[in-house]
Amino acid sequence: MRIVILDGYTLNPGDLSWAELEKLGDCRMYDRTPAEQIVARAAGAQIVLTNKTPLMRETLDRLPELKYIGVLATGYNVVDMQAATERNIVVTNVPTYSTRSVAQMVFAHLLNLTLHVAEHSQGVRAGRWSSSKDFSYWDFPLIELDGLTMGIIGFGRIGRTTADVALSFGMKVLAYDPMPLQNLQPGASMATLEEVFRNSDVVSLHCPLTVETEKLVNAEHLAWMKTTAFLINISRGPIVDERALADALNAGRIAGAGIDVLSTEPPPPDHPLLIAKNCYFTPHIGWATKAARIRLLNEVIENIRAFLAGTPKNAVKR
Repeated sequence: MRIVILDGYTLNPGDLSWAELEKLGDCRMYDRTPAEQIVARAAGAQIVLTNKTPLMRETLDRLPELKYIGVLATGYNVVDMQAATERNIVVTNVPTYSTRSVAQMVFAHLLNLTLHVAEHSQGVRAGRWSSSKDFSYWDFPLIELDGLTMGIIGFGRIGRTTADVALSFGMKVLAYDPMPLQNLQPGASMATLEEVFRNSDVVSLHCPLTVETEKLVNAEHLAWMKTTAFLINISRGPIVDERALADALNAGRIAGAGIDVLSTEPPPPDHPLLIAKNCYFTPHIGWATKAARIRLLNEVIENIRAFLAGTPKNAVKR
């Protein structure tokens, strides 16, 4: 059994072990694979693993021995699912490995937006505290989370875990999801999309990228938000109309944004959000704690074992 990993570096930059995967077959591992080398590297493989390297119809048509694609992530839009289905190629993902890590990143951004941790630290290093006339100073309004309302768009596993953390801070939670919501935590309530945007002090995005959610956060919906509200996107970049968000930030129509994902990654140097006011970034690392990557790798291996045993798990459907 030949197993090819097309882009394993982000999962394992060297601090994890591939040993258990190597027991399952003849493994060939690549840190990254440019588009023009996908077919050459995957030729003859029955199993191909990919994170962000696309496997579209024209590529799959040139890989007749391919039986299984394992996505090293939750989102599987890098795979042409219709073509894979037609070829009877099993496609699996890993849906739950990063839930707590992503929720943690939401609050890393929110605490930075409300307390300006990074800027105050930079000010101290620049001598602001040493030259202060008082024992304490602050350069920005400091905002307490207790009593504020967090709106969560997309109330699956990550959305619900984010709600748990928000409630532990004393926040109220408004939840929107296109599916009916049941068994909401005390302190959380269902709301329409408009109610979430209009009534939340923080709007956090946790929905998958679909035709319906692409540019869900657009100029119209941003205009519904309070001028004091924050937007946090740890979900998928294209859910946000990034030009509209930059315009809203620069015009002061919302107070700030915390962004872990963009529609193009890495972003071009002239991306409008990179120079937008009160916009803070992390480079798509909400998923990447070591604990989460260990869970991801272990589940990838279990997915392959299940496939080889004839009982695929975490198989995704078109």
